[in-house]
Amino acid sequence: MSATVTEAPPQGRATSLRAVWPAILGLSVVFLVEMLDNSVLNVALPTIARDLYASAADLQWIVSGYSLLFGGLMIAFGAVADRYGTRRVMLLGLGLFALASLAVLAVRTPGGLVAVRAAIGVAAAMTAPGTMALCFRLFDQDNLLMRATAFISTVGLVGLAVGPTVGGLVVQVLPWQALLVLNAPVAVLAVVCIRRGIPADDPAHRNPAPLDLPGTLLGTATIGLALWTATLAVEDGWRHAVPWGVAACATAAGFVGHERRTAHPMFDFALLRRPQVSASLAYQAGLGLGLAALTYSVSLQLQLVWGWSPAQAALGSLPQIVTMIAIGPFVERFVTRIGAHRAGPLGAGAVVAGLLIYALLGRHHYAWIAAALVLTAAGMRVVMIIASVTIMRGLPEDRTSMGAALTDTSQEVAGSVGMAVTGTIVAAAITGALSDVGSSPAATRHFEHAITVATLVLTAVCAALAVWAARRSARPAA
Repeated sequence: MSATVTEAPPQGRATSLRAVWPAILGLSVVFLVEMLDNSVLNVALPTIARDLYASAADLQWIVSGYSLLFGGLMIAFGAVADRYGTRRVMLLGLGLFALASLAVLAVRTPGGLVAVRAAIGVAAAMTAPGTMALCFRLFDQDNLLMRATAFISTVGLVGLAVGPTVGGLVVQVLPWQALLVLNAPVAVLAVVCIRRGIPADDPAHRNPAPLDLPGTLLGTATIGLALWTATLAVEDGWRHAVPWGVAACATAAGFVGHERRTAHPMFDFALLRRPQVSASLAYQAGLGLGLAALTYSVSLQLQLVWGWSPAQAALGSLPQIVTMIAIGPFVERFVTRIGAHRAGPLGAGAVVAGLLIYALLGRHHYAWIAAALVLTAAGMRVVMIIASVTIMRGLPEDRTSMGAALTDTSQEVAGSVGMAVTGTIVAAAITGALSDVGSSPAATRHFEHAITVATLVLTAVCAALAVWAARRSARPAA
């Protein structure tokens, strides 16, 4: 990657994080609630099932409805924000977020909660692209942009780490609805900070092209179907997932064909010829695959093979989150010292090394798993921050929201694919149910062998993407 540090920022841009603290606080809060809403409600699912008489299918939609709309709509709202104002779309999204969260007080049926979660997913998709795009608007110096990105993402990671614990404590003393109602004052705080700390959108910096509605619908359908296909492949097997996968391929072909023909495409594929853009997306996709390999496999191994409880398994995965939080403040100094063109490949190399340690040694002792989690987390943190900054620098100013949405979506889709690949290989190796893995030495060996194969497959793809991205980013910008 080739992010560079400018010597002096033009007039009007901040020269420190402290100078724009309301904006940084507001964007941090936005990212925090996005991370919390991914996990905080899971701890209350048994209570929700009893309270609303929800079935297993209802619970699946309560969880999946949010993630599918959040992941599927990010690029669409990135395109909308570039045309109508990133700050405006962010504030509208926060307003919808608060109203939808309060609407849970009127929920009396599982369908009502699914609708509320869907509305919250739409709101999160409206706010997500703006977090990085508005941060980019504040600074011209890349070291400050990396520092701000590290701080904002650290706040979100803290929320991800403590979310289930906080959710469990809240449910002990308050109704489960409080988990969503608490989003409303947080959203109001974010609105106040962003309105105070970030200037209104400048019409001169918007994308003047009209919104490509057919392309937006096709792109959203493609991503949504891809995420749903991967979800079904993990939960129900490929027999149920294949028809949806065929539909995803069909909409993808329609999207590409339409975008190449239309005069004003939602996404200009010519931007992928820019080394900074394509390399950053490849890095993010590789990280999504690597994260999926560990997230899925480690939890299963600790519980099914070693007999750990869910709480113990959650604690066993903490080295990953703790490392990501701890290393955040040092990334900017590390990149400044050795250069982004070296830091990116080194970070990706750490991810690959960590995956190999887990694949080859993780079955023998938890110490190897902890080492793998720490190494991959450190590498991911470095690459994520560099890739986010680099793709923003590689795009025109009127495409920054789309760029932010692309980075998040590429990692999320790759993560879903990685989960599906791992789940497929494990399912093919095991004749009975997953719960039977620890019942016999043979079943345990088959499971461990499948995890090793799946992790090595994803590691190979991750390494290939990293090598391609490193070579691509070494080319001069077009």
